[in-house]
Amino acid sequence: MLTSPYSRPEFDPYDDSSGAGAPEGDWKAPTPSTPVNATLSLPGSKSLTNRELVLAALADSPSRLRAPLHSRDSKLMVEALRSLGTTITEVAGDSPYGPDWVITPAELVGSTTIDCGLAGTVMRFMPPVAALALGPTTFDGDAAARRRPMATTISSLRALGVDVADEGRGALPFTVHGSGSVAGGELTIDASSSSQFVSGLLLAAARFEGGLDLRHSGERLPSIPHIEMTIDVLRERGVTVSSPEVGRWVVEPGPIAGRDIAIEPDLSNAAPFLIAAIVTGGSVTITGWPATTTQVGNDLIDLLPRFGANVTRDGDAVTVTAGERITGVELDLTTGGELAPNLVVLAALADGPSTITGIGHIRHHETDRLAALATEINKLGGKVTELEDGLHIEPAELHSGQWLSYEDHRMATSGAIIGLRVPGVEIENISCTSKTLPEFAALWLDITA
Repeated sequence: MLTSPYSRPEFDPYDDSSGAGAPEGDWKAPTPSTPVNATLSLPGSKSLTNRELVLAALADSPSRLRAPLHSRDSKLMVEALRSLGTTITEVAGDSPYGPDWVITPAELVGSTTIDCGLAGTVMRFMPPVAALALGPTTFDGDAAARRRPMATTISSLRALGVDVADEGRGALPFTVHGSGSVAGGELTIDASSSSQFVSGLLLAAARFEGGLDLRHSGERLPSIPHIEMTIDVLRERGVTVSSPEVGRWVVEPGPIAGRDIAIEPDLSNAAPFLIAAIVTGGSVTITGWPATTTQVGNDLIDLLPRFGANVTRDGDAVTVTAGERITGVELDLTTGGELAPNLVVLAALADGPSTITGIGHIRHHETDRLAALATEINKLGGKVTELEDGLHIEPAELHSGQWLSYEDHRMATSGAIIGLRVPGVEIENISCTSKTLPEFAALWLDITA
């Protein structure tokens, strides 16, 4: 079992610039001389941690989150909730990646500013919470965050009677003038660019006076598993949620229960480590894999064999072993867009062409991931063509060079995967992995040593 860098006294998981000891400047991705063979555990799910933090703050009694994720995104959510009056304290737990959190809800009070950083969950989940607070709450974030679509959140709150001032931007920064309550009722939105617009409203809806009857009006809805995750965590806290038809969700008004909950490991963060086995001809085991889950990372069990890998499961351990070759694929990743960057670079190392579609919405993530992937792979000699809704990848001999991260954690980990096969790949700003996995650089060096 690999040792977590959290146990090292010099490592601060709350340092936004931390990359678990990653050096300043470009980071030379390791190219191992032997196959990667490793067993490791991973920190908690970002998606679950931030959903449970929001619900704990809105609950009618205290909650304890065991083995939560300690990363930039979760820190931003913690600080956002604290600024509205929620008490969040650290207590010793069993995780090697950091302490547990005890969350004690309190009356929500605005008159504050929330830093969203580059966290979509903070910028989409917290405005409905701020609407329940008394007083104005201003939202802002990193420069890149100001380019992310927020018009749906803003227009949704206005339709529910909440005063939101954005000077016509439809983006950060904006101010939610909370009155202490939200009427709720029927609402129709277009969430085509992000399922987080739906989840953000559903998470707070039980506290609306009339609950919420929410409909999606767009042509498509990406990342449906994330909405299913939201519904699951709501029901676990006693909230009545139904989906009487596709694209419609009804949340009844009522209390949200406090809960003692263990956060699952982040299965999307397992992707680069499992892919490392395929690329190097080795075998990697991830322990702590949940028996059942709503995490989209669980799809890796079915997706990686399409690339020629062997996947086995023994209890809570999932093992990926390389096959004889990396095969090209035809994939529709509509439900699993967050896995796309790592899978695209795996396809770039395959011996046949690949087409990965259903991922047009990832143009609106931390960066335009389709353009970024095509640009960076092609810079290294690849043959990637942008499609309206995805990418087409042809086999090509790749060479050394700089890989830009675009301040995007999944772009950084994708560059590290390329480096497993291609010597001399240098990743700009590996520390951006602190967004969801501050330990990435240290764990990556460990498994490739």
